[in-house]
Amino acid sequence: MTALPRNVPSATALHEAHWLRSSHSTGANNCVETAPHTGLLAVRDSKSPTGPALLFTPGSWAEFTSAL
Repeated sequence: MTALPRNVPSATALHEAHWLRSSHSTGANNCVETAPHTGLLAVRDSKSPTGPALLFTPGSWAEFTSAL
């Protein structure tokens, strides 16, 4: 990967983030949500919106998702 993700202790620290989830989500809060944040991509667990979030560079997120 191009860079390791950084941890944000609480997603609430990203108060200006506009969180999105996949249209394939069932609505049962069992997915991840993403939000652009200062040139990075923030990722959090939809079951814990105030919990930790990870920040990825666009390149590292693309590598991660293509590896899935």
